[in-house]
Amino acid sequence: MRGLTRAGKRAGEMALNAGGGAINWFPGHMAAASRAIRDRLKLADLVIEVRDSRIPLSSANEDLQPVLAAKKRILALNKKDLANPNIMNMWLDHFESCKQDCISINAHSSNSINQLLGLVELKLREAIMKEPTLLVMVVGVPNVGKSALINAIHRIAISRFPENDKIKRARVGPLPGVTQDIAGYKISSQPSIYVLDTPGVLVPSIPDMETGLKLALTGAVKDSVVGEERIAKYLLSLLNIRKTPLHWERLLHRRGEFDEEPCDSSVKGSRDSLRRRNRINNSDAVYVQDMVMEVQRTLCSTTMEFTGNLDEDNELESLIDAQLVALRKVFRIPHKPLDESHGPVSKKLLTLFRSGKLGPFILDDLPGQQ
Repeated sequence: MRGLTRAGKRAGEMALNAGGGAINWFPGHMAAASRAIRDRLKLADLVIEVRDSRIPLSSANEDLQPVLAAKKRILALNKKDLANPNIMNMWLDHFESCKQDCISINAHSSNSINQLLGLVELKLREAIMKEPTLLVMVVGVPNVGKSALINAIHRIAISRFPENDKIKRARVGPLPGVTQDIAGYKISSQPSIYVLDTPGVLVPSIPDMETGLKLALTGAVKDSVVGEERIAKYLLSLLNIRKTPLHWERLLHRRGEFDEEPCDSSVKGSRDSLRRRNRINNSDAVYVQDMVMEVQRTLCSTTMEFTGNLDEDNELESLIDAQLVALRKVFRIPHKPLDESHGPVSKKLLTLFRSGKLGPFILDDLPGQQ
């Protein structure tokens, strides 16, 4: 794990050297929302703090932690389907050792949400017997899935309490910062339990470059603030430093994707033609496994063919540039000057990572193993 920690720090430092300054995104609506959240937290009987399972620490709003620590709180590590399950279990053990209630969830799974609601009811058991009305607040940084969670809770509430079926659902969008006001939703009667959805808010100043890049890579910070190429280079630096493409080699061998290239050019041409026909070339679509395997194979090949020293930052940057060039062909980006083609390649690569197609990852490192 120490090696992964060094990998993250080094990748962050490389991204700083590659261009761009500190990463901060705190538009006006976040400042107003932060004040409103603090006011309403005083009234909350329970707080569900939603974090991204891939960055269990980096997706915490540090400014709110002192207030949240004084409340009954459940940490909901969302998007568990995108996180490495073995390492996720270690994180759950970590939070349990800190006496913090924590559950990993997938906001699109009703079974997962039912487990969360069961924990909510357990935490509110004493208060339910004393108070006729209870308030649960959902808080978190942008794009961790708060609104998706609220909508899932709402669907379950409708099935339990049909009279609530006209309650407005929270808006959900692929971009961070979609929810810009605070709205309440009744999820049960006798006692009445209300859930408050809140906008995603970041801290006014993200403390370090590595945290900012992790937030950007997972989509908590708008791509336009950091730049897609910078984020993609950070991703590639992480993959290369962790030697992930070499791990993919074993998987590809098992799938038969690293067989010897056929000598007969007509056979090779037919296979390439078939791959092209099977490929979905749309950045907004879900990429098929054929595309994913070709991306993995390309990153693996460029890594294995690279003769430089990956311990040297300038040589690692050369490999990353070569990988972006190689991926241009995979993604069928029209021929452009290299600097102009890096943008479309970066966008498609980030789409694959964020949708979990490149595999499950956890980018944060467990405390004490750094």
